[in-house]
Amino acid sequence: MARSSFYYEAVPESSQNLLVMRLLDEQYTRAPFYGIQRMTAWLNRQDLGFVVNHKRVQRLLRKMGIEALYPKPRLSVAEDGYQLYPYLLRGVTVARSNQVWSTDITYIGLRQGFVYLVAILDWYSRYVLSWELSNSLEVSFCLEALDRALAHSQPEIFNSDQGAQFTSQDFTGRLAAAGVRISMDGRGRVFDNIFIERLWRSVKYEEVYVKDYDGVLAARAGLAHYFAFYNHERLHQALGYRTPAAVYQGGEV
Repeated sequence: MARSSFYYEAVPESSQNLLVMRLLDEQYTRAPFYGIQRMTAWLNRQDLGFVVNHKRVQRLLRKMGIEALYPKPRLSVAEDGYQLYPYLLRGVTVARSNQVWSTDITYIGLRQGFVYLVAILDWYSRYVLSWELSNSLEVSFCLEALDRALAHSQPEIFNSDQGAQFTSQDFTGRLAAAGVRISMDGRGRVFDNIFIERLWRSVKYEEVYVKDYDGVLAARAGLAHYFAFYNHERLHQALGYRTPAAVYQGGEV
């Protein structure tokens, strides 16, 4: 179990704000094109018993790591001096497992607080190679997920957004040392990493919103069960109604 699980502390937000954040996450998943003003108007039609202004919505979206001006969560921003890499997948036919991996971070609400989830996905098979939770956006939990995935295999190309975790020297250095080509999404281009965006929708609608985790340990247990189901039991229409594990381990789509 990751160190972040043992050192988890509840996020110091009021129960009112946690409710707003939960609703923002659910509405963002449904309508990622909503900006701050539209999100504010939508919230104030939900019979909350209190009024939410746009300044609160803006602050909470930032804390959640969602950039309302772009059509995807921007859970981090590249820091000055970090090297950015071009997007390598435009026009590329992905025809085999371990040709392309991708990663992203998403917000997971808890009854008292929230955590962040990172996952690494094989594009061809949709197989989730590794994942990790953290109560902060420090790079360490992303490195744990990357190390676990690389211990399993390695891709030809690794794609991510331009977030500080993925542009950090620790993260890109591990990929470079393994001989992996690094690809990064264009700023605000949601379809550059579409398969992991679809994964997040599945995770949230089929697991997170259904279970309403009490705390981080419940979230870890629930997600472990879900990802095992997702990889080995859940049939994907795009995979010819096969499982990601069956396709990853040598089958054809």
